[in-house]
Amino acid sequence: MKKINKRLTNKLLYIIYLTGIALIYSCTGSSPAVDESAVTPQTPVQVTTVSMSSLSDVIILNATSAYLEKSYIKATTNGYLQKSNIQVGAAVRDNQLLFSLITKEARAIGNSINQLDPGFKFSGISNIRADKGGFVTQVNHQKGDYVQDGEALAVISNQNSLVFLLDLPYEFHGIASSGKVLEVTLPDGEVLRGTVTSALSAVDSVAQTQRLIIKVHASGLIPENLIGKVKVIRSAANNVQSLPKTAVLTNETEDVFWVMKMINDSTAVKTIIKKGMEDGKSIQILSPLFNPSDKLITVGNYGLTDTAKVKIIR
Repeated sequence: MKKINKRLTNKLLYIIYLTGIALIYSCTGSSPAVDESAVTPQTPVQVTTVSMSSLSDVIILNATSAYLEKSYIKATTNGYLQKSNIQVGAAVRDNQLLFSLITKEARAIGNSINQLDPGFKFSGISNIRADKGGFVTQVNHQKGDYVQDGEALAVISNQNSLVFLLDLPYEFHGIASSGKVLEVTLPDGEVLRGTVTSALSAVDSVAQTQRLIIKVHASGLIPENLIGKVKVIRSAANNVQSLPKTAVLTNETEDVFWVMKMINDSTAVKTIIKKGMEDGKSIQILSPLFNPSDKLITVGNYGLTDTAKVKIIR
């Protein structure tokens, strides 16, 4: 009986011994646990470098087409319109016959007076011609109408008097003085080159804008009251350091501006800048002066902390 108990005891000790060895082996052979809280996330970003370029600060304003010279065709006597050779939108040449007017008396008598005396040349017809060429913008009477002496029959706009009227905020009046060349872009994409000829001596009391007259030369017919876009350059600079607009961040009040600059391959820091003029795509950086090799974040920079871990992607 003692021998059996001794065997059981030895067997139990052996099992305990093997279990201990297995536990020790499992502890020493496994990899150390990873502290997930110690892993710093990296934000994927794209970067760029500063470039030296030419920038211009522009404002885009609306301008309306108008014809300054208009001829008012008027009746030269009382009578009936016997002929009307024009219609709205038609082109008119210099000295072209527009209307034929017959007096009431001539219409009543007809040719009887000429039959009584063939030497008496009387027709009672007055021909009305255009003094200047252009195109018809208004026709007030048609054939058969009775009109009074001096009554307006039609309006002809002189095509060479085409201008665009630009209402410029008075605070910018110094950048569009007389003689300045401007470009007017029409809704269909056509660009007309024009020159500021004069400015009206009055300012709109509500909008505080001054009307400028831009003389343009168009190859085709431009309708009146057409709205075009005029680009006015406020300031320009050459060979200045600039960055894409996406690289520059600002606060809610837009009085502080900064960029995220890479200080190594995985760390970006907030760098306060002073910006200058800007166009549609780029912003001038007045200070600090960056090195050509400095990497600045353009994509993924929004919401980064002052010092952030990032990962540059292509």
